[in-house]
Amino acid sequence: MARAELDYTIEIPDQPCWSQSMERGSEDSSSQGGKEARTRQPVVILLGWGGCRDKNLAKYSAIYHKRGCIVIRYTAPWHMVFFSESLGIPSLRVLAQKLLELLFDYEIEQEPLLFHVFSNAGAMLYRYVLELLQTHGRFCHLRVVGAIFDSGPGDSNLVGALRALSAVLEHRPAMLRLLLLVAFALVAILFHILLAPLTGLFHTHFYDRLQDAGSCWPELYLYSRADAVIRARDVELMVEARLGHQVVVHSVDFVSSAHVSHLRDYPTYYASLCVDFMHNCVQC
Repeated sequence: MARAELDYTIEIPDQPCWSQSMERGSEDSSSQGGKEARTRQPVVILLGWGGCRDKNLAKYSAIYHKRGCIVIRYTAPWHMVFFSESLGIPSLRVLAQKLLELLFDYEIEQEPLLFHVFSNAGAMLYRYVLELLQTHGRFCHLRVVGAIFDSGPGDSNLVGALRALSAVLEHRPAMLRLLLLVAFALVAILFHILLAPLTGLFHTHFYDRLQDAGSCWPELYLYSRADAVIRARDVELMVEARLGHQVVVHSVDFVSSAHVSHLRDYPTYYASLCVDFMHNCVQC
């Protein structure tokens, strides 16, 4: 079972995972006084940013949990995000499969799914989720209704990646931190610049894969031109690419908030954007 092999958190609401609304009937059905419509709330899967702690994701989880959603929180190990992916090793694919298997372990595979993806670490994992949804027989019937991207995804950006890794290693010994930063820089330069034509033969960069993804559910991009890790232009180019694939896309530039800090700086506005998007996705 996947639940014993992943360091994840799941929150299950006390109340049933659906919302009720009274819809007025048409003239033909007005005599019935309207009908009660029950809309299933989605299972929300949060994919954290590099080095993210569960207590950080819990703040986002609360947006959905208080509205009756089952929420799964998971963050991929930072060494896989920064090193395995840079080397073209698809180890995150195994984690993506185990994450989707949780839905069957908890018998919630019939529920609509909403992904909330943070930064490039979350986007790298989401890339493999998409591939499994399209190619794996067990997962092809899962019903995704939407995806929210916070502070990403971004294209190859060595300076931004080094800033992100530096934040992850903030509490490590100075010498170890320096060695890991240098090692990552060398790997990135070697595999993504010098050997890019060769590595491209066996490993497609996640940003390119997401641009051309075959998914058709709505997407919401929350970003900021003040982000020092992910370039705003990268997000905007992603939005343009997805629109070119006839996907319903919405985007919001928070202008002044830092990387994965939009909720902290604009809590009410951020939550309303996520909730409204979720409701629209489920109704569609």
